[in-house]
Amino acid sequence: MPNIKIFSGSSHPDLGQKIADRLGLELGKVVTKKFSNQETCVEIGESVRGEDVYIVQSGCGEINDNLMELLIMINACKIASASRVTAVIPCFPYARQDKKDKVGSRAPISAKLVANMLSVSGANHIITMDLHASQIQGFFDIPVDNLYAEPAVLKWIKENINEWKNCTIVSPDAGGAKRVTSIADRLNVDFALIHKERKKANEVDRMVLVGDVKDRVAILVDDMADTCGTICHAADKLVSAGATKVYAILTHGIFSGPAITRINNACFEAVVVTNTIPQEDKMKHCSKIQVRIGLGDMEIRNIYFFVQLKVKDTACQTVSNNLMNSGLVKLYLG
Repeated sequence: MPNIKIFSGSSHPDLGQKIADRLGLELGKVVTKKFSNQETCVEIGESVRGEDVYIVQSGCGEINDNLMELLIMINACKIASASRVTAVIPCFPYARQDKKDKVGSRAPISAKLVANMLSVSGANHIITMDLHASQIQGFFDIPVDNLYAEPAVLKWIKENINEWKNCTIVSPDAGGAKRVTSIADRLNVDFALIHKERKKANEVDRMVLVGDVKDRVAILVDDMADTCGTICHAADKLVSAGATKVYAILTHGIFSGPAITRINNACFEAVVVTNTIPQEDKMKHCSKIQVRIGLGDMEIRNIYFFVQLKVKDTACQTVSNNLMNSGLVKLYLG
């Protein structure tokens, strides 16, 4: 597979390795270190001149350091004459800061700032997964492919929940209504949503269930869970409303602060997440967390698709050049 290089940042090297293995390529050599004043230094260990470069870096862990590392890696490849640089960002950082919530608010739109930084650093293309708000794609002036976990979620539900035909898909907030209705329609089951009111960020004040879960399996579906206050309160609400079992399926399991303690104390049968964020350490402290959805395969298939397009484009260009050189095309065009 010509002209393809894949590099992995330090946020999620396991996912980067899986993508490279699936494509039959070796990960590119890169050395990341910090100076004594904590500045990030990145050295690309091989030539990328004229290559189509993919950099895998998720917005997790030390988010600010990992974001800066990604920007430096993109710029390093760009000024080393890479033909094209694609940033593969499974979990997009600062995605929740995508708008001003109130009239006259002085809050920043940090997701737009991140988009600007990625573009200025030299990225030609962004591949991400389940953006918190799809409109973030409009913050970019370069192509953005927002992949969805829905096919993998549907597959997991059918294979792992015996009573899935008698389930209700539940959104823990009104913003996820479109997501759960799509899944519910595909499964031909009912959906419900929970309206929540917050006192402040990461703290839910009151919840109201809209829909029926009595004597049914309730499956909470959301794009991300951070401190898990919302989904744990939602689980309690569903049980009190008559749900027989409660599952949670999340694309991005951030699980910061008191999240692990809350999940351990909650009434979940399982909290299923994708591998956009490493979960090994968290799974040691919480048996309910399962990384069971093959999101890596989804990303790999899509990246493989983009790579194949690149190869086909190269082949088409070669054929076109040969035709031009032969004079046949010139003759046809007059």
